[in-house]
Amino acid sequence: MSESLAKPMAASHQVHSYVELRRQIHDDLRVQHPEWVQPDGKSPMCDSYEARFVKLLDSLTRRESTQPIVDPHRLLEQGAH
Repeated sequence: MSESLAKPMAASHQVHSYVELRRQIHDDLRVQHPEWVQPDGKSPMCDSYEARFVKLLDSLTRRESTQPIVDPHRLLEQGAH
């Protein structure tokens, strides 16, 4: 079995609010990277990714635009580079 198939995948669902989006990201990072979660449940690495994503979202939402915000999965991929 390949490594990508062996790792648990987060369920994808439609997000309706900013709070739901942040919760989804929080949960998905921990599911996709259990090695980042310490025994006490804390995860500085996940916290860092979440903070970067929030900063990116904040910069996008401050712009006055009629364009929809990009798919969050694409933003994560772009921010990881």
